[in-house]
Amino acid sequence: MISKIFVDRPIFAWVIAIVIMLGGAGSIWLLPIEQYPDVAPPQVNIRATYPGASAATLESSVTQVIEQQLTGLDGLIYFTSTSSAEGTVTIAVTFDKGTDPDIAQVQVQNKVQQSVSRLPQQVQQQGLTVTKSNSDFLLVAAVYDETDRATDADISDYLASNLQERIGRLPGVGDTNLFGSQYAMRIWLDPGRLYSYGLMPADVISAIEAQNTQVAAGQIGAQPSPADQMLNAIVTARSRLTTPEAFEKIVVRTESSGARVVLSDVARVELGKENYTRFTRFNRHPASGIAVQLAPGADALETAELVKNLVEQQSQSMPDGYRVTFPRDSTDFIRLSIDEVVKTLIEAIVLVVVVMFVFLQ
Repeated sequence: MISKIFVDRPIFAWVIAIVIMLGGAGSIWLLPIEQYPDVAPPQVNIRATYPGASAATLESSVTQVIEQQLTGLDGLIYFTSTSSAEGTVTIAVTFDKGTDPDIAQVQVQNKVQQSVSRLPQQVQQQGLTVTKSNSDFLLVAAVYDETDRATDADISDYLASNLQERIGRLPGVGDTNLFGSQYAMRIWLDPGRLYSYGLMPADVISAIEAQNTQVAAGQIGAQPSPADQMLNAIVTARSRLTTPEAFEKIVVRTESSGARVVLSDVARVELGKENYTRFTRFNRHPASGIAVQLAPGADALETAELVKNLVEQQSQSMPDGYRVTFPRDSTDFIRLSIDEVVKTLIEAIVLVVVVMFVFLQ
């Protein structure tokens, strides 16, 4: 009965079909992202560093200690942990779909704080980071030197100093991971010389910690002062050491005779990499990269576009010979999937129009 109305009035049927189609097309662009189904469950990542430790040592002294505290979390499904020989621990905590990522991060942060006092001192000094991000990489932004004049350490330090934090502050970015390491002052101890001077590595560490420090020296002529005091000057003391030559002059021991043992007597000091566990290349050129992980609920396409725009903008001021590339970009698959959906939608519209044209004649 209802179909007869549209069969007798084909123009009316066409108008209704066109209005419905236009309304659907307009709703695609107006529908907020919050209305889309939450497919991926929220995930919170815990990261810790224990320099020089083996995977077995990390497992027993760091990973298990943190895992024992991950109890009583609302909506917790499971967690996975990785202890690597590079001295890093990564624990991924996964929650039920619909769990507020901010609340989950706060709860995990509180649990991690309860385990800090039981962790090794070196781990506490390095610090623990708790971030809300997906485990998979959204994309990898790589920089390489086509002239081969720079080393992978040079490029890694440049990215860590100029690009990593700026990418981490972009909307939708949950976490970043640097493929490489920054510069660090490397002190290579000579066991034979240490033995001849009767020293231990702990003596060298104590001397460095005591003499490589920032000191607040105060002021001269600050209040309270005499009435005729006319000078007020801020005292600037020597800050942290920055060159290998300055580190070599650190006094490790002073003898009663006045003789002293400095760091250069028992060690070789040089400016090198923070760790030597990674060796990065891109098409045989020295390279480094930053992996970007997506925050829960963020728009992958929009976030990737923001990261690419920032990297391209920063590439204008990079040293000569530095080139930017994106060896991994998961948004290519997303764009291809969207193109296929649009293609299928167009085919369906054409078929509907043909059917209506044939049967409403």
